[in-house]
Order: sequence, then structure tokens, then C-alpha cells
Amino acid sequence: MTYAQTLNLLFQLEESILGGTTTRRNEAVIVRGEGCWLYDADGRRYLDLGSAQGVTLLGHCHPSLSRAIAEQAQTLISCPNFLYNDVRARFAARLVEVLPPHLKHVFLANSGAEAIDGAIKFARLTTGRTRLIAFRSAFHGRTVGALSLTWEKKYREPFLPLLDTVHLPYNNLAKVDEALDESVAAVFVEVVQGEGGVNIGDGDFLRGVEQLCRERGALLVIDEIQTGFGRTGRWFGFEHHDLQPDIICLAKGLGAGFPMGAIAYTERVQEKLYVGAHGSTFGGNPLACAAGLAAIQTYQNEGLIERSARLGDYFLCRLREELADLALVRDVRGLGLMLAVELRQKAGPYLKALMETHGVIALPAGPNVIRFLPPLIITEEEIEIGVQATAAVLRQETSAE
Repeated sequence: MTYAQTLNLLFQLEESILGGTTTRRNEAVIVRGEGCWLYDADGRRYLDLGSAQGVTLLGHCHPSLSRAIAEQAQTLISCPNFLYNDVRARFAARLVEVLPPHLKHVFLANSGAEAIDGAIKFARLTTGRTRLIAFRSAFHGRTVGALSLTWEKKYREPFLPLLDTVHLPYNNLAKVDEALDESVAAVFVEVVQGEGGVNIGDGDFLRGVEQLCRERGALLVIDEIQTGFGRTGRWFGFEHHDLQPDIICLAKGLGAGFPMGAIAYTERVQEKLYVGAHGSTFGGNPLACAAGLAAIQTYQNEGLIERSARLGDYFLCRLREELADLALVRDVRGLGLMLAVELRQKAGPYLKALMETHGVIALPAGPNVIRFLPPLIITEEEIEIGVQATAAVLRQETSAE
């Protein structure tokens, strides 16, 4: 069988068995990763400015993370949560150390969507209320609970009816004031709306939402799944605005690519929980906890939170400099290493050209936004490769017109 035939067989296997819910823009078969780079079966390398959907904050196969997973895999992989475990205890203690002091309780899950679903349960149990508030352009996941909070109609409508949720305009405090009554259990908000277009929350709006929740007895739940662990230049995105959420949802950077999620919450929530209120067979398994422990230690040891703030400013500045004269570009924005180039046309063709022509992987964020979520270990030289590739793709289109 020739190399081309082998690749075609792999394409067919994935499409026939796993296809149906995922769009593939490129036929590369990725077989290896190192740092900010991915390599396909043909040996071509790609600069991953999407961090595998925002999860590999340490890059691919970081030695500390890989070593921790390998060592734990040879020691103990699974341990039910009715038995104590050494690595789980150490991970929980380290996680609480980097959380603000008022969030001293944690439930360990497997994913971001599972964390969101758990947060919905915790909010309803704590308040005795059922209605939820979320925001337009929000994305919180695709499980039934998380989907109830997600805005995009193409995701939601085929599965109606969902949970009782009111979707309000983002950054509009007056609308929250109108809607937040005694039926509302919680307001779910992203400090930066990632999937929705890297829309940055206004500080006055976010603080105002927090104040309204306090006055009216609802919980403030902040989705930190994409913004947590240094993505925005702080440990958590809400720290930019001195917020004190009742619950935060974590995943992605929590395990730096290894699947895991978590819910962190206050004493008020903890007091309402009881045995059997929630559970997870795989949540907090030793293998995931070893990965999470190594990830947090590496963020600290390598100063990656501060690095994200510095290199995020550099990346944003360089994008604005290189794209300033292009009418095709509507806006360039970002916070830390979470950046977006908003176009006046659909972003899909440009994302495809970035990967196929320049070997640069970026992500969509809504129909017309190119999103960059690079690993926190990225260098200025690698940022420059991404900036120049983006400029080249957008300028080529402009020249063609």
C-alpha cells in the first residue's frame, strides 16, 4: 500500500466511524507534537496557535507533564472517590492554593461541560430556584445542561426544550437588572466570551452583575474553562476585575491537555451539599490528578502566568501593526494569550489557507473571527511566524480583489 493510499484509508476510517459531528478543514494526519508544533504523517510541521482547542497551555508533550503521567500510569490509574488517594489529596491542596481564599471547596470532574452541569445542580440546590441567566454569544458546552446556557441556535434548537434559561445581551447591565428576579438561581458568565468571538467583558458590567446577584440571592457562576490558568495573563480571568464568584468552572488548562474538569465553590454552596448530591466515576482519578498537579507546578515554576500577560501584549501589538491598513479587518482584540482578528467576511477560507499554505493552525470564533489561543510557552519568534502568516493570507485576498 502506498503512502497516499494509507492516508486515504485513515481518512475513511475516521469519517466512516467517527464522522458526522465534526468539520475537518484539512486532511493532514497528525502523529506527533512537541512544544508549539504538530507534525503530520508526511513529516510536515504546523505551528499550533490553537493549543488543541485551547487545552495544551504547556505545549505538546511538555517533559514535566509527560513524565508525571507516565510515572502515575505505572503506579495507579483509577481509585474510586470513596477511598482516599495521595495524589488526589496533593492536587486538591495545590489547586486550592492558586484559587482565591473564598473558593476553598472543589468537586473534580472530567470535562468543562460536566463542570457546567454540576454548577447548575449546585446553584439550584443552594438557592432552591430553577431559572438561569446566560448571555448572547455565550458558549458553555453541548451536554443538555450546558447547552441550555449556550447561545448559538444551531446547537440548541434541535434539542429543545432545554432548561429554563434567559439569554441577555452581553455587557448590558440594565438587561440583567430587569431579568434577575427571585426565580433566578444563577447568572452564568464568561469574563471573555471565547467561542462567541473573544468578546471581552466590561469591568463595570461584570462587577454590576456580581452586585445584583448579591442583592437578589442568585449565585454568580463564572465559566473559566477557556480563560483559566493564565490564558488571559492572570491565573483566572475574573481576577482582572476583583470579582468574588460563588462558583467557577474549570477544565482545559487544568490538566494542560489531559482530560479533567473541576467546580470550585464557596462555603455557602458547600453547606447545601449532601452525600449523593453529585458524583463522578472517573472524576479525580489519580492519573488526571497527577497531570493537574504537574501542570500547576509548571505554571508556577516557569512563571507562565506572567509570561502570558507579557507575550499577549506583544502578540496583540504585532497583529495590530501588521493588519492596521487592511479594510478586510474589522477589529483586533485580546486579553493575554487569547486574541482575535475579526474580519468583514467569513473566516473559514482564511483559516484553511493559514494551515494549508503556511502551516499555521488557528481557530474560528463565530463565523468571521480568527482566534489565537497559543500555548503559554510560545516564543516571540513563533508569534512572529503566526503574525506574518496571518498578514500574508489576508493581504493575498486583498490583492486578489
